[in-house]
Amino acid sequence: MFAARTSWNLQPNRFSAALEAARSAGRELLDLTESNPTRVGLDYDTWVLEPLSSLAALEYRPESKGLERAREAVVGYYRERGSLNPPDVKRIVLTTSTSEAYSFVFRMLCDPGDEVLTPAPSYPLFDFLASIQDVQLRTYPLIYDHGWHIDAHSLQQAIGNRSRAVIVVHPNNPTGSFVKESEKAALQDLCRERKLAVVADEVFLDYAVDGSVRPSFSSEQQALTFTLSGISKISALPQMKLAWIVVSGPEELASEAIARLEMIADTYLSVSTPVQLAASEFLSARHSVQQQLQERIRRNVAELDRQLAGGCTRLEIEGGWYAVLRVPVTRPDEELAIALLEDGVVVHPGHFYDFSTDGYLVVSLICETEKFAEGINRVMKRLG
Repeated sequence: MFAARTSWNLQPNRFSAALEAARSAGRELLDLTESNPTRVGLDYDTWVLEPLSSLAALEYRPESKGLERAREAVVGYYRERGSLNPPDVKRIVLTTSTSEAYSFVFRMLCDPGDEVLTPAPSYPLFDFLASIQDVQLRTYPLIYDHGWHIDAHSLQQAIGNRSRAVIVVHPNNPTGSFVKESEKAALQDLCRERKLAVVADEVFLDYAVDGSVRPSFSSEQQALTFTLSGISKISALPQMKLAWIVVSGPEELASEAIARLEMIADTYLSVSTPVQLAASEFLSARHSVQQQLQERIRRNVAELDRQLAGGCTRLEIEGGWYAVLRVPVTRPDEELAIALLEDGVVVHPGHFYDFSTDGYLVVSLICETEKFAEGINRVMKRLG
């Protein structure tokens, strides 16, 4: 009765089952995995809600790529970041989320059984985003040597006859590593030569730990490139559901891609009118909330470094809002995470993010600092 593409194993893993049991029992837990910015005590500018009451929202005049004024707001965002070549408003397609953006891109590029290449470690949602589009995943490794790097040789070896795109997450979740400029140039050359698209996920682009402005993939022209982002992280407004795809690359390919994406988007018309009308204000609101988050991240990194002990180290973080801890391998990561639930603290085991070996825990850096400090203290005590 059901499609094979949805025949997932829906049984919770041991850690998820233990976490649910702890919560059901009413245990007080310090959640060091909290990544929802609306639940970590930020001060939001309430004026940002006013544009949602615009009378213009009572009239429905859909545009397949999204309202032009909303796409112009996206162009303004890149221009404000200092882009010397901001995207053409005609090469932007609005979506409700980056997950939907991935869905549109996969549908456009891949026939059933085609492949996209994804980094490992990385975000676990890719498995589901690919499978519901009948797309296969191949992974290429990120290697750690005084910082994270793309294993260029392994990436080339992973490309097969049915490969259609290479995904990069810039900066990566959870490693916090940006794609280096030399890696970006090599990737563009490789994908141009092998007739592959680049899909660049930049939702955390504005959160460089050192406060610098990192260049976007949206200006790349060598290979067909799809740059994905949205206000979920940029403005810390995940509930407002507004994201986008920027198409760049060789003129003929980019024009064909945007025409196909426009047809897909026109089929769904998924982005609400009030949200599009408020896009400019939502993006303007990012400055205040990003400052709060960046200060929070820096404080929590400093607190983490202050407490590190017992053979536990922190891997280098360049951006994003996660930290990877390397811990002594005395038991599988999942067992350690379950043991930490007994101490009233929630962390993610490394295998959630496709770390190939045990010895890694992942924590969020946007937790309220007092709770974060106490949670890390409990982790260090558990590690001895």
